[in-house]
Amino acid sequence: MPSAEDTSVDQERLVVRPTHQDEIAAAGSELIGGRSGRWARLGNTSPTPVGVVALVALGMFALGMVQKLPCYNWAWFRGTGSQYTHACYSDIPHLFVARGFSDGLVPYFDRLSGDMQYLEYPVLTGAFMQVASWLTPGGSLQHREQAYWMVNAGMLMVCAAIIAVCVARTHRRRPWDGLLVALAPAFALTATINWDLLAVALTAAAMLMWSRGRAGAFGVLIGLATAAKLYPVLLLGPVFVLCWRAGKWREFAAATLGAAGSWLVVNLPVMVLAPDGWKKFYTFSQERGIDFGSFWLIITQRTGSPIEVTTVNTVSTLLTFVLCAAIGALTLTAPRRPRFAQLAFLVVAVFILVNKVYSPQYVLWLIPLAALARPRWRDFLIWQACEVMYFLGIWMYLAYTTSGDKHQGLPTEGYQLAILLHLLGTLYLCAVVVRDVLRPERDVVRRDGSDDPSGGVLDGAGDAFVLGRAARPPRQDVVAVAGPWAERAAQRRQVAE
Repeated sequence: MPSAEDTSVDQERLVVRPTHQDEIAAAGSELIGGRSGRWARLGNTSPTPVGVVALVALGMFALGMVQKLPCYNWAWFRGTGSQYTHACYSDIPHLFVARGFSDGLVPYFDRLSGDMQYLEYPVLTGAFMQVASWLTPGGSLQHREQAYWMVNAGMLMVCAAIIAVCVARTHRRRPWDGLLVALAPAFALTATINWDLLAVALTAAAMLMWSRGRAGAFGVLIGLATAAKLYPVLLLGPVFVLCWRAGKWREFAAATLGAAGSWLVVNLPVMVLAPDGWKKFYTFSQERGIDFGSFWLIITQRTGSPIEVTTVNTVSTLLTFVLCAAIGALTLTAPRRPRFAQLAFLVVAVFILVNKVYSPQYVLWLIPLAALARPRWRDFLIWQACEVMYFLGIWMYLAYTTSGDKHQGLPTEGYQLAILLHLLGTLYLCAVVVRDVLRPERDVVRRDGSDDPSGGVLDGAGDAFVLGRAARPPRQDVVAVAGPWAERAAQRRQVAE
């Protein structure tokens, strides 16, 4: 039997090193001395890949905080235009006052003055905001707003570290893919605009649990994430269709029950004791008009004609169902069962693309999913470049609309181009993910013989239900697909022995 040290060496050799497979990663590694050598080891005397990813994520988050300094020091408090021209806007300090936290009001229970009668965020996000307000020290109102942002930034930094670690650990053999999240410029720029990182962290932890075969824990975390933001519940769709194809109904049931149970535990007390405040998030989502970043805004601005909110809601919902059904059909007819991360990315991207608002911080929902679905630096950076351009575009447009007769910033036509670039970047990444599903030999994750490292019980499982050509694959395709699974299982047994 080999020693613990020998086992550690074997495990290290199984780790995929992007600098040996990705030309962009190899070129970027020249900044730190070049790609890792044949005999390079990450033992007890060296930082682990997960540790490096976490430290880089914290460093980039700190840089994002530095980017907000002009607003922190003065721009949030001296008119509206300066926070846009410096591209450092954040909802956090403004909602500290506007949603009653500065006055000690209790979210969902205490009625607010003005147009927004109650807090328009899901319950778990509201609890996050409330905890931050409890930790905010006293002083002048401006000092308290600054402190509230800083406290929230500290709590969100913990979320960022959790996201980076979970992504790095989801694919056991590909921990370095976590650097895609840690180094994503859009992640650093948008991390403290709003409270989205709470839901993203819970979703990333849920995906880690699913990759370890813990369906119940996955469901509980998805339920909690949905109690912080609506989009995580969409991940139950890919789980359903993948379990359908693999015949894993017990695991799907465990995930669904866990999600429903944890969501109810968080929501039920507020739902019963403060029903008007609890339902504000849902009514606001329905009543909200067309807003920034969506193709709907381009249509209304180009035509000059408004579109009824009910029409937008209906069409968006129908488009979401149709596109998700298409993803389901793709799953059941693909030559090889798609990976969970691929479908998770596609359904969340669809939800965002057809929505009536595509806020700049929504990119945070997609970054961890993209890193797992398509861990290829070229495609990832193309998409990130589009997102950074949109990040700058929206603030310059808002600077233009608030500058009066000076017209300083980006005019409407320029902002429409920024939205188009924003949408096309996301569509491009969707396209390459779909191509990987249709042509699994192009999937970089599967090149080493892996099946679905994020799939948990689905990893290496056979098909129980397929449609179309997938139900009648040529014999050589069966051998090509089954071979890597068998090889991977043998490697696992060898390491275990």
